[in-house]
Amino acid sequence: MPRPVILLIAIWLGAASTRGQSPILDPPIYTAASIANTAASVAGLYAPDTFVTIYGQNLSYVTRAISADDIGAGILPTALIGTGVRVLINAIAADIYYVSPGQVNLLIPTLLTQGPAILQLVVDGIAGPAIPIILGASAPALFQLDATNVLATHADYSLVTPGAPAQAGEEIVLYATGLGATIPAAVPNQIPETAAVLADMIDFEVMLNGTPVNALNIAYAGVVPGYAGLFQINLVVPAGVASNPEVRVGSSALLSPAGRYLPLQ
Repeated sequence: MPRPVILLIAIWLGAASTRGQSPILDPPIYTAASIANTAASVAGLYAPDTFVTIYGQNLSYVTRAISADDIGAGILPTALIGTGVRVLINAIAADIYYVSPGQVNLLIPTLLTQGPAILQLVVDGIAGPAIPIILGASAPALFQLDATNVLATHADYSLVTPGAPAQAGEEIVLYATGLGATIPAAVPNQIPETAAVLADMIDFEVMLNGTPVNALNIAYAGVVPGYAGLFQINLVVPAGVASNPEVRVGSSALLSPAGRYLPLQ
């Protein structure tokens, strides 16, 4: 049985889906404003190895999520079987996790570098608009348990919630996307088999109520083995932090969006 947090993220990315037929009569419709960082649900926060969601109309004939049949030898699909949906970013096909007429979830290719890019969704050869986007070196965003609280787990993988909050001194795990390059580097289209730490750990920060925690409290920040595009931060909660602090992660140049909180007592 999957860990609760992995199941939640799988549902977030579209794993709890149904199959169905919805014929497309017109080209795909979406705009720059309807493309968002999946974890943060905000537009404009994109980087290689980051989950992105496209919202719109006529995005797919069917509703389907990635399954074991789509993955071979640890290689992620650039199109789900029987869907005909591809997303190209600078003419490089993204890994597809979920498609439906109104929503497509994808992972931005790790082959790309920061700078201007063009995103375009194609369904069975019918192309939607070519949308200019900007890719950063990172696009940090914490997955959320709900509209207010970030997704985190205790050491036993149970969820950190208002009813089971984190405590000072314990090690918890935060889950994110878009934290940037790693060592070793991500292999394009491949599910990571081992841990890989952030390449820029010196500049990486976890902020609680606007104050960076001591670097010694960050036991690990890097990929989650077995889950491409998913990052984890193992954080030893420092003493003296007020209850339910705002939590942000990233670098001095770019932090994850504000207004996300950690249940803490």
